[in-house]
Amino acid sequence: MPTTFKIWLASALLVCALPGSLAFAQPTEGLAFEELEARLSDHPSLTALTFQAEASRERGNAATALPDPVVSVGINNFPIFDPSFSDFLPTNKVVGVRQDFPNRGGRDARAGEARAMAEQTDRIRAAQLATLRGELIALLYEKRRIERQRDLARQRNGKYNELTGVVESEIDAGRPAVFRLAEIEAERAGVARVFVDLDRQDAEINARLIDLVGVVPATPAPPVAPVDWSGDAMAFLAVRVADAGIAVADYSVDGAKANWRPNWGAQLTYQQRDSGANFGGDDWVSGMVTFTVPLWAERSQVPRLRAARADRASAEMRYQAAARSAAARYAAEAAAWRAAEDNIAVLQRNIAAVEDEIAAQLTIYESGVGDYAPIIDGELAILKLRADIATEKARRAAAIARMNALLVTP
Repeated sequence: MPTTFKIWLASALLVCALPGSLAFAQPTEGLAFEELEARLSDHPSLTALTFQAEASRERGNAATALPDPVVSVGINNFPIFDPSFSDFLPTNKVVGVRQDFPNRGGRDARAGEARAMAEQTDRIRAAQLATLRGELIALLYEKRRIERQRDLARQRNGKYNELTGVVESEIDAGRPAVFRLAEIEAERAGVARVFVDLDRQDAEINARLIDLVGVVPATPAPPVAPVDWSGDAMAFLAVRVADAGIAVADYSVDGAKANWRPNWGAQLTYQQRDSGANFGGDDWVSGMVTFTVPLWAERSQVPRLRAARADRASAEMRYQAAARSAAARYAAEAAAWRAAEDNIAVLQRNIAAVEDEIAAQLTIYESGVGDYAPIIDGELAILKLRADIATEKARRAAAIARMNALLVTP
């Protein structure tokens, strides 16, 4: 099975797997980039994070609530072999209620931890959205690059047709140029392979666009400009995520410390005794207050606090690692952007040099001395250089988009 067909088939299966009208996604005209951003924000992976953050906030709200009271209903000292409520003095009916009061410090710590986790999830979502947006911009520039290179490849085919005519004229004139025809056919076959490779790349990009926004947009790529990093680590989205992780760990430490505080409880019991042959009925109430004592702290509270502090130290190290990684990635993308800029400048100088050579060859040809084939060769070289420039421009835009995606932007 040809590779291009396999890619097309995989793209078709991906589209069919999507719900609703997305199953018939086609290149969509008229979509502004802002509409693509709105579609991107509804990506399932981002929506999942939104729900996850909401769940953590609700857990934070629930963490401060008291546990449900425990209601008990029963009888005490009821005789089994001679069942009666009035023959045995200790027999009574009981209704009780017990309410526990976990210490407020622990409840506040658990609520704060859940809310900090919600904040961390929000920051993860913002970082992932920025990454997906950068990927979307890069793909749109890749679509532009493919369109440009297809046009240049078609122009090369036209030039090869023109060159073939020139070489055939030289052969007819008795010049030994027959081997040049074979070279032209080999180069024409290379152009055919370029078309095949561009089709493959286009199918891959279409599949990735469908994954991101559900359609294959015909939207022009938006302009991109590099955002300078201020030097502050918190300017990176990944570092903000790690910083939120430290807040989560801080609340975990607070919760571990709160385990030394007592958890209180209150219990109230109402008892009712029926009148018997030798005693009168009566009602009475019993009350009780309970509290915990950290008697086994060395086996329970102390290890939990050590674990929470170790988690806090781990979160701090993750912060440091995130800062280093983000700075390194920013520097790498900036280097790729500058390298693409330099390559474009070099290629443009090459084009200018070839154009000067074409002008010189055209002057010689018009004087009746030289051949026209070198002029077409020069034009073909320029087309190849312009295809290389299209590649470098796409690389430059992708590097800028990914570099900006690392930073907190308005």
